Amino acid sequence: MEYWLDLLFAADVERVVINLHHHADMVEEYVRYTAWRDRIVSVYEPQLLGTAGTILRQQEQFSSGPFIVAHADNLSVFDCRAFLRRHARRPAGCVMTMMTFRTQSPESCGIVALDQAEIVCEIHEKVTHPPGNLANAAVYVLERDVLDYLRGLKKSFIDFSSEVIPHFLGRIYTFHNTEYHEDIGTLAHWRRAQSEYSGHFPSMPQQLAWDRLLNGHPDIERTVAALLSGANVNR
Repeated sequence: MEYWLDLLFAADVERVVINLHHHADMVEEYVRYTAWRDRIVSVYEPQLLGTAGTILRQQEQFSSGPFIVAHADNLSVFDCRAFLRRHARRPAGCVMTMMTFRTQSPESCGIVALDQAEIVCEIHEKVTHPPGNLANAAVYVLERDVLDYLRGLKKSFIDFSSEVIPHFLGRIYTFHNTEYHEDIGTLAHWRRAQSEYSGHFPSMPQQLAWDRLLNGHPDIERTVAALLSGANVNR
C-alpha cells in the first residue's frame, strides 16, 4: 500500500479512497499515521460487492472527471503522469484506459489482444492456453460513462472482469507498464516479487506509521519472515 500511496500522491492525485475488508483495522491503523492521512478516505465493506460493485458504492467519492481504479494486491511501479497523459490522448469513443504488462503466468491472468490502435478487442480471462502473455494489470483510468453503465445494471454485486470489460471491448485504450508489475495476491507471486524486484522504493517512507503498526502487532515481522522462508502460517 505504501508503494501505491507514494506513487499516486507524487503524481498529484487529489484523494485516494481505500476499500477495506480483510484486516481492515490494521490498514486503518497504518493510514492514521501516514503523512497522507488527510488525503485518504477509508471505507469498510462488510460484505464484498465485487470489483465493480465497490466502484459503484463509492461513486460519490469521485470527482467529476476521470478517476483511477487499482487493485492493491499488485506491486506496480510506473509513471502515473504518463498513464494519465495516455488516457487524455485516447482515441475517440474510448471510455477507459487499461494498464497492460507481460506476465510470466498467463493462465492466471486476463490476456488481452489489441488492434492496430492499441485498443482492447479481445480478452481471455484465466484460460488454460491463453493466446499470448500481454495481460490486464487491473489498473484503469475510467470516465464517468463507466459509472453510468454500472448504475444501469441495477444491482450491488458486479465483477469488473466479467461484467464490465466485455461490455466495453473496442472502447478500452491501453497503457503498457514497462517498469514493473506483479500480482502479489498469492504467496508464490508475493515471494517472487520479494526476490526479483530491485527498482526504486517509495520516496516518502512512512516510518512513523510502520513503527506504530509493528509496535502494536509484534507478530507481523515474525509472520513475514516465516512466509519468506516458505513456511505455512495460519492467520
